[in-house]
Amino acid sequence: MYHFLKKTTGLPKTSPSFFSNLIDHCLSLKSSDFAKFIHAQLIKLGYNTNTFLGNRCVDLFSKVGTVKDALQAFDEITDKNIISWNICLKVLVQSHDLTSARKVFDEIPERDVVTWNSMISGYASNGYVDCMLELLLEMQNAGIRPSVFTFSILVSCVRCAHTGKQIHGSMIRNGVNLSSVIVGNSLVDMYGKLGLLDYSFGVFLTMEELDIISWNSLISGCCKLGYEELALNQFRAMRATGNLPDEFTVSTITTVCSNLQDLEKGKQILSLCIKSGFNSNSIVSSSVIDLFSKCNRLDYSIRVFGEIDVWDSAVCNSMISSYARHGFEENSLQIFVLTLRKGLRPTEFTLSCVVSCASVFLPIELGCQLHSLVVKVGFESDPIVASSLVEMYSKYGLIDFAMDIFVKMGARDLISWNTMILGFTYNGKVFESLYLFKELLEGGPPPDQITLTGVLLACNYGGFVNEGMAIFSSMEKEYGIIPINEHYACMVDMMSRAGKLKEAFYILETMPYEPDALIWGSILHACGVDGDLRLTERVAERMMELEPQSSLPYMVLAKAYEMRGRWESLVRVKKVARERGVKKVVGCSWVGIKDRVFVFKANQIVHHGGTETYSILSLLVQDMENEGYV
Repeated sequence: MYHFLKKTTGLPKTSPSFFSNLIDHCLSLKSSDFAKFIHAQLIKLGYNTNTFLGNRCVDLFSKVGTVKDALQAFDEITDKNIISWNICLKVLVQSHDLTSARKVFDEIPERDVVTWNSMISGYASNGYVDCMLELLLEMQNAGIRPSVFTFSILVSCVRCAHTGKQIHGSMIRNGVNLSSVIVGNSLVDMYGKLGLLDYSFGVFLTMEELDIISWNSLISGCCKLGYEELALNQFRAMRATGNLPDEFTVSTITTVCSNLQDLEKGKQILSLCIKSGFNSNSIVSSSVIDLFSKCNRLDYSIRVFGEIDVWDSAVCNSMISSYARHGFEENSLQIFVLTLRKGLRPTEFTLSCVVSCASVFLPIELGCQLHSLVVKVGFESDPIVASSLVEMYSKYGLIDFAMDIFVKMGARDLISWNTMILGFTYNGKVFESLYLFKELLEGGPPPDQITLTGVLLACNYGGFVNEGMAIFSSMEKEYGIIPINEHYACMVDMMSRAGKLKEAFYILETMPYEPDALIWGSILHACGVDGDLRLTERVAERMMELEPQSSLPYMVLAKAYEMRGRWESLVRVKKVARERGVKKVVGCSWVGIKDRVFVFKANQIVHHGGTETYSILSLLVQDMENEGYV
């Protein structure tokens, strides 16, 4: 500070210019104590009431002080101008105190475009889209013409295609230069996020100037909407025009290669990353880890992760999800524990992933601990994390806990509804599942393929053939969903279980593609029960072609031959199964007690270390017999 004061020796120590220079120096130092010292000197000299210095002081406290100090400095200004009010409004908006901000906004005697933009920005950044649009209408009715910044705020938070098009039209009517690179980039990005890729291209092609953000927005839109090949084509076009990719570009293209599971193209992008020096970027590294994981090269993902010196949430999340994707849930949880020890705060994605991992472990204590951590870090209201908790408790069989979380969710997206419907279905609560589906239709988002899979499964498990058939028949007309393999599988299994083989075969004939082994398996079970040997043999042979290593067709045929006393055929089937290396799948049950998990296999005589378990079980059976329960 001494050197600075030495430079200002030519200025009177009580002049406004001197204090203005002091404030500039304080902003460069970012010192709150220095800011309070300057304010005290202004009060001492009576300059705190000066409009210019008072405004500068409010702005200073908004950047290096507290909201209370900024508001005090604002109140001390005698003759407040529009700049005074705008700075005060900015302070309240930045502190997310929208109630006070709106009160100040309403008190401002004369508002300019900056005033309106500040309040609109406050509503936008806090998710109040309806209030934002209402304020925009007020702004136009007041005769204030929206600026480019106004429209950039609106475009950044649009969630509806209709609203996006309206804003675009308003920009045209207000004479906004749409060929501007800033405006064009915001529109390309908006339409990409709204799923209107043709509109993105329309804006992109009319832009007179393109920069790397323009290309990134277009490529990202193609990637998010599933047009991976189109994204690669745009990447090639970008390089052909001489534009060099940045970290975001290569991260997006790596994600494209991950979605395509194209390891060779991914390696080429990785080489470009190393050549450009982007491999040390955490976002790029996390996308590379995802690439190798999705291309079934987990060893490469582990190697990339091991070479990273500084961990952050992005790379740790990628490694946690990679381990979970390949069934190494314990490794995922170990990485998660290490991130906590390194002081990394878990994100919503981290907690969602580890909660999903916990659902495969018994006993439930681990899941409860993670639930407590979710509450502690304040993510219990996040729809993604809450949905993972619902799924976890559903898998544990604690469906009441799952429903309690679902009921308390503030904003339920379709994933939340689907998770709860499937949770009820898999826990045998088919009536509750169908009732929840009815609630979804009345006041929730439109159902998708997963929703209807859960509902058809509920009809299947509950034996509601007529209801299931009605839902299946109206899928395309009522909900706009074309049935996929899972829906046909549910219907075939439902008809087979109900003994309606004729109807099941009719559904098979109406399928637009060849049935898979799962569907033929449902038919095969029904044939075995029905007793038509010739049909059983035909279906079993078809299933052997589709899934040679499945033991089901051999077991059903062997049982059918045994029931009819065709011993030679029985021996022949067992011999073929042995020669083809087909192994019978053994069913298992898991019981979690404290920190141990006991595994019981089907038809197992003595469990390892479980002689005492079976002795106690025998005593329990005797007690049940004595009480008349057996």
